[in-house]
Amino acid sequence: MPGKSDDTVIEEFNEYVNMSVKELEAWLETEDSQGAGWGDGDESVGHQSGRKIVDILQRNPKKDPSKYTDEDLAHMRKVASYCKRHLAQESQLKDKKSEAELRETKSFKSLANWGHDMTK
Repeated sequence: MPGKSDDTVIEEFNEYVNMSVKELEAWLETEDSQGAGWGDGDESVGHQSGRKIVDILQRNPKKDPSKYTDEDLAHMRKVASYCKRHLAQESQLKDKKSEAELRETKSFKSLANWGHDMTK
């Protein structure tokens, strides 16, 4: 079974990453961001991902599909997969919690590191 096309990956990445570069950069500076998730060493996998997302968005602000590198597309594929999987698992949270309560959940913090703000 072949994987998703690059066009589908780009479309999903742009759908799931709903934070601007400034929003994501500001989030990545917070203690909540730096303490979310798991990793090897000083930085979590999600935090590393967030930095890569900022780089991708900064290098291609117009989201021109022809400007993405193979490395960009590989990371965009990971981001789309991660967000899709976790949003499916956590879909009921938005119905059960206030925005303030939602912002305190592990899911919110983790997804924000991957460029997705659940409150939007």
